[in-house]
Amino acid sequence: MNLTFIYNILLPPFRRRRMWEFVRTFAPTPQTKVLDVGGTPYNWKFIASRPQITLLNLSLPQNVESESDNLDFVVGDGTDLKYADAEFDICYSNSVIEHLYSFENQRKFADEIRRVGRKIWVQTPARTFFFEPHFLTPFIHYLPKNIQRRLLRNFTVWGLISRPGKEKVDKVLSEIRLLSYEEMKILFPDCEIRKERFLGFTKAYVAVRQ
Repeated sequence: MNLTFIYNILLPPFRRRRMWEFVRTFAPTPQTKVLDVGGTPYNWKFIASRPQITLLNLSLPQNVESESDNLDFVVGDGTDLKYADAEFDICYSNSVIEHLYSFENQRKFADEIRRVGRKIWVQTPARTFFFEPHFLTPFIHYLPKNIQRRLLRNFTVWGLISRPGKEKVDKVLSEIRLLSYEEMKILFPDCEIRKERFLGFTKAYVAVRQ
């Protein structure tokens, strides 16, 4: 068993519902230009429409030539997008902004997305949700970082399966910064901040500008 196997079990119901909401909100067509910052083809398999999607990441994935012809893969930095203002119909990002180390970087990321997209959709896990999705373990993210560092390798699903070394643990701990509802409102002042719920709890936030 590996992490990919677990995510393939857990993710589809949530991603399918999220993409249904995306389609309901924006009704994309084959002529719609979408910039997906930090994304992969995975989420786009859940929708029937085929917008023109640019997938921007820090490096190119392998076997890009085998992907669908409505996908374009580019290298870039989400905190410094090399595009004109309002160049895309929709700027989209899913579970990326929480990986940017600091609130300053998250603000740059949000500002760039708001700049290049006429409409936007940015999702991120909620800090208040009891289950930490990166470590696949409840409550671990409520603890101080120094205690998390001691527990991650042997007391989380992520650690028990991936068996990370000290450097990897330190990198992931410094990288992930979950956001609150108030912080999302600060980062996306011209957006509606939607709440995704699960079991009555807010699981994630989505900044939406229509």
